[in-house]
Amino acid sequence: MTASFTLPDLYRRGEALIARLPAALPLLGLRIALAIPFWRSGLTKWDGFGNLSLGARYLFEQEFRLHILGAAIPYPMPLVMAWLAGVGEIVLPILLILGLATRYAALGILLMTAIIQLTVPDGWLAYHLPWAVMALVLMRYGAGWASLDQAILARRRQPMPAMG
Repeated sequence: MTASFTLPDLYRRGEALIARLPAALPLLGLRIALAIPFWRSGLTKWDGFGNLSLGARYLFEQEFRLHILGAAIPYPMPLVMAWLAGVGEIVLPILLILGLATRYAALGILLMTAIIQLTVPDGWLAYHLPWAVMALVLMRYGAGWASLDQAILARRRQPMPAMG
């Protein structure tokens, strides 16, 4: 049998080769890509453990507004919102990188992205849409095998050793 070198055959072979890429690799890439901007933002919100930075306090109390139906509404409980955002921007990226509770971490990031969109409506195409899509993909497909989620699931599937 001779190898076929027509353009359609080469295209199919190339596509089959690309399709062999393990699904865990792009899922890991998505987890890292989504975690980085939130982690970096979270670092700016803290001035020591549990202490909001002056910048975060100022932004949430004075600058940030929720843009809803043409109105710019001040954040309700701005310091609580700043604290929650700061915790979320540290904890959720760590969970994503580890692949631990990935679907829930991605849901948290998606909810944060929705609030960020209401706060900074001009960032939709450049930032918020890609973040939302990455979060949705991780919510749908999970972390892949390169994750603690899978390690925990694999361990739970193993039969328990006999006692006694």
